[in-house]
Amino acid sequence: MALTVLLSCVAVLLATGVAAVLGARRSAATSLVYSTCLAASAVALAVAVVVLVTDARSVHTLQLPIGLPWLGANFRLDGLSALFLVVVNLGSFSASLYGLGYGRHEPAPGRVLPFLPVFLAGMNLVVLADDAFTFLVTWEFMSVSSWALVMAHHRDEGNAKAGYIYLLMASFGTLALLFAFGLLAGADGGYAFGVMRTARPSPGLSAAVLALVLIGAGSKAGLVPLHVWLPLAHPAAPSHVSALMSGVMTKVAVYGFVRIVFDLLGPPLWWWGAAVLTLGGISAVLGVLYALMQHDLKRLLAYHTVENIGIIFIGLGLALSFQANDMRQAAALALTAALFHVFNHSVFKSLLFFGAGAVLRATGERDMEHLGGLIHRMPLTAIAFLAGSTAISALPPFNGFVSEWLTFQAILLSPRLPQWLLKFMVPAVGAMLALSAALAAGCFVKAFGATFLGRARTSVAEHAQETDAFSLAAMFLLVALCLIAGILPGYFIDALAPVTQLLLGAQLPPQEQLKWLTIVPIAESRSSYNGLLLFVLIAAAGWLGAYVIHRWASHALRRSAAWDCGFPDARPITQYTAGSFAQPIRRVFGTMAFHAREEVSMPPPGDMRAARLHVSMRDRVWDTFYAPIEGVVAFAADRLNQVQSWTIRAYLTMVFSSVVLLLMVLAVWH
Repeated sequence: MALTVLLSCVAVLLATGVAAVLGARRSAATSLVYSTCLAASAVALAVAVVVLVTDARSVHTLQLPIGLPWLGANFRLDGLSALFLVVVNLGSFSASLYGLGYGRHEPAPGRVLPFLPVFLAGMNLVVLADDAFTFLVTWEFMSVSSWALVMAHHRDEGNAKAGYIYLLMASFGTLALLFAFGLLAGADGGYAFGVMRTARPSPGLSAAVLALVLIGAGSKAGLVPLHVWLPLAHPAAPSHVSALMSGVMTKVAVYGFVRIVFDLLGPPLWWWGAAVLTLGGISAVLGVLYALMQHDLKRLLAYHTVENIGIIFIGLGLALSFQANDMRQAAALALTAALFHVFNHSVFKSLLFFGAGAVLRATGERDMEHLGGLIHRMPLTAIAFLAGSTAISALPPFNGFVSEWLTFQAILLSPRLPQWLLKFMVPAVGAMLALSAALAAGCFVKAFGATFLGRARTSVAEHAQETDAFSLAAMFLLVALCLIAGILPGYFIDALAPVTQLLLGAQLPPQEQLKWLTIVPIAESRSSYNGLLLFVLIAAAGWLGAYVIHRWASHALRRSAAWDCGFPDARPITQYTAGSFAQPIRRVFGTMAFHAREEVSMPPPGDMRAARLHVSMRDRVWDTFYAPIEGVVAFAADRLNQVQSWTIRAYLTMVFSSVVLLLMVLAVWH
C-alpha cells in the first residue's frame, strides 16, 4: 500500500510536468505547478516518515510490466529507501513552498516549471528502484531534468559552460555505474537487486565495482576530484533548484553508493574503508578551502557541499573499516553518523540556498563585496541565514554539531582496528575533519558578516526589501528542523536504527529511553551529549544577560561619534571585505591548494594613481585532471572538423577502407 501511494505521487509529479509544458505561459501556471508539487511531496513525505518510524524492518516490493521484457520495472521500499525518501520529499516540500513566492519573480518560467516536477519524480524513482535497468534509467532521468533546470538561464554568462560540464560529468558517472552493474549482474544477466544480493563476487571483481561506484556516485555527489561541475552548476540554477541539487540530489548519489556497496556488493574488505576515508578527508578539507576563497555567495555554498559530502564519506569509510573487522557496534555508530549528516546537510544547505536566493531576489547580487548591511533591510532572512550558518559550522545546539560529534566518537574507536594503515589513517582523517569544521566556522563568519552586517556597500543593498511570506515560511520550517534535530537527536538516531540493522546487522542502543534525553552512542563512561540541556543553558544565559543589562544598565542618554575602527572615512569602502577576511587563510594554504599569487602595484611617492592588489588563483584539480583532457578533445575536434569539407570521393574512400579493415579484423579473429 505504501509503495503504491509513493508511485502514485510520482505519477502526479510526472503528469504535472507534462501539463506544465502545455500551460507554462499562463499566469496561474506557477502557483498551480508549485502547489501540486507541494501536495505530492507532502503525501510522499508523510508515507516515508510513517514507514521509517513504524515499519522500517519490513520490505515492500512491486513489479510493473514496463522496461526490459524479461525483467520489468522492479520497485522496493525498505528502511534505507524510506530514509532517503524522507530526505528527498522534505527537500521537495520546502523547495515547492519556497517556489510559491520565489517562482513569481522567475524571468523564464517556461524553462523551469515543466522540469521541476520531473526532477522531483526522478529522485523518488531512483530511491525506489530495485533493479539495475530501472535504477540507471531513472538516474539518467534525474540527471537530464536537473541539467535542463541548470540551463534555464542559459543566456547568463557562464551558465552554458556550467550546463555543458555538468552534462559531461553526469554522463561519465552514469557510464561508470553501468559498468558496475554489468559486473555485478555477471554473465547470467542478473540485473535484479535481489539476484545481486545472493551473488558473492571475487575480491578483484569487488574492487573494480567499488572503484566504478566511487566514480559514478562520487561524481554526482561531488567527491574530489570529481566535483568540478558542482560549483558551476549549482549557482547557475534558480535558487530553489540549487537547494534541491545541493541539499537533495547529492544525497540521492550517497544513496546509490550505500545501496550498492553496503547492500549489494557483499562483505567488505578492510582497505575499502581506507580508500573511502581518503577521498572523504580530502573532499572535506579542499571543499572548505575552496569555499573560503569565494566572493560569490552561491558558489561558496556549492563548495561547502563538497566539504559536507566529504564528512559523510568519512563516516561511510569508517563504517566499512569497522564492518570488515567485525566491529559491528562501531560500524553502526559510524554509519548512523553518516546517515544523520545526510539528513542534517539536506536541511541546513537547503535553508542557506533559500537565504541566498532571497538576497539575490532583493538585490540582484551574489557578490558579497556588493552587499552588506542587509540585517537592517531583511531581518527575518538574516535570522534564518544565521541559524543555517550556525548549523553548517557544527556549533551546538543545532543539528550539524550532533552528526559531526558522532563521527568524532567513531574516530575515537579506531585504535581497536588491527590494520596499522587504518590506525594511522583514521586519526589523520580525524584531524582533517577538525580542520574543516574550524575553517567552516570561519567561512560562515565571513559569509554572514559580509552579507548582512556592516554598512551597505551598494545602493541595491541599501534599498533591499524583505522577501515574501512563502519564502520565509520555507526558511523558518528548516530553521525549526535544524533546532529540533540538534536538541532532540535521540529520536532521530532511533529512527536510523532499523537502517543500520538492515545493512550491518547491528544498531545503536535505544536513545529516547535515556534520562533527560541524553544521547550515549558508546557508553556513559566515554561520552554523552544532551542537546536539550545545552539549549536551555544557552537560552537562560542569554536571557539573564539581557535582563541584567536592561535592569541595571544606565538609562542616561549619551551621544558620541561611532567607533570608526581607526578610519575617519565613513564610506563603506573602508569596511572589512570578504577578500580581506580570506587573505590570511589564502596566504597559508593558497600556494599549495590554489597556486595563489598576489601582485601589488604601488605607485611611487607623489604619484596620485591608486595602489592595486591583484590576486590570481587556479584550480589545481582542474589543471591536473581535466585541462589535459579538454586540450586533447579540442585538438581532436579541430582535426575532425576538417572532415566536413571532404569531397564525395574522399567519403567513399573512407567508407571502403573501413569495410576492408573490418573484414581483415574478422578474418584474423577467426
